[in-house]
Amino acid sequence: MAFTAKDVQALREKTGCGMMDCKKALVETDGDMDAAVEFLREKGLAQQAKKASRVAAEGLVLASVYGNVGVVVELNSETDFVANSDTFKELVAKVAKVVAEQNPADVDALLACTDNGVTVADMVQEVFLAIRENIKIRRFERYEGVVSTYVHAGGKIGVMVKFETEAADNDTFKEMAKDVAMQIAAVNPQYLSKETVPAEVVEHEKAILVAQMKEDPKMANKPEQVLGKIVEGKIGKFFTETCLLEQDFVKDGDYTVGKYVAAKAKEIGSDIKVVSFVRFEKGEGIEKRSDNFADEVASMIK
Repeated sequence: MAFTAKDVQALREKTGCGMMDCKKALVETDGDMDAAVEFLREKGLAQQAKKASRVAAEGLVLASVYGNVGVVVELNSETDFVANSDTFKELVAKVAKVVAEQNPADVDALLACTDNGVTVADMVQEVFLAIRENIKIRRFERYEGVVSTYVHAGGKIGVMVKFETEAADNDTFKEMAKDVAMQIAAVNPQYLSKETVPAEVVEHEKAILVAQMKEDPKMANKPEQVLGKIVEGKIGKFFTETCLLEQDFVKDGDYTVGKYVAAKAKEIGSDIKVVSFVRFEKGEGIEKRSDNFADEVASMIK
């Protein structure tokens, strides 16, 4: 019995299992939907499907360099106890290496990648069967070229920065690159420079500033053109807060990050350009469950 992509999707919706697992189940059962469900149950994936609805907001972020390729990945688990286990850490390291070597387009493509004949999806499944906790590969980013990485707090935050320079092997450059990565981890800039901030974002911020001044009795009666000039002056603060190169350098407030990079480039005698950066923080944007693991165990005992 043949099956289609719609059948794979239907099985995913029915069981909550991954795409590759559903496809494999339909292949093994010749497209029989009921038999495919039983196949997934027999493989222990039915239990995984039940746990898939549980929030995985803990985990690890890993940022690392492999030759001329930099990778930052985030894998989530339900508890920090599992995230700190050697088994989970080994899985994160394997996934990052696959991303570096095979350059998958997205998470689904990553799950389909193989390492020594084993798919990443099967790697995740193997760890699930060992620890019985929901595990998700949430996201990844990959850069090629001159890259520096930094991991903060044992995997809470991972940063990757790409540079253009001929001084990649210079020790002063390496120290400067790490400083920039640490700046990103600490201050969390949203943009590289003021030139990279979308025009609509700038206009939105200006509108907020105008509205704030109109609520201020001292400003409310000032002409629009006057308010406009004041806003132009105030928008600079927005840039210094949100743009990496305009931020005050945390290790030396006499410099902005941009001026710090320029000073190091002059010292080395080689141009240095910060091209782009990525910052992942573990679990950011995920709504964590309100209960905790200890409370859950206690409720099960009761």
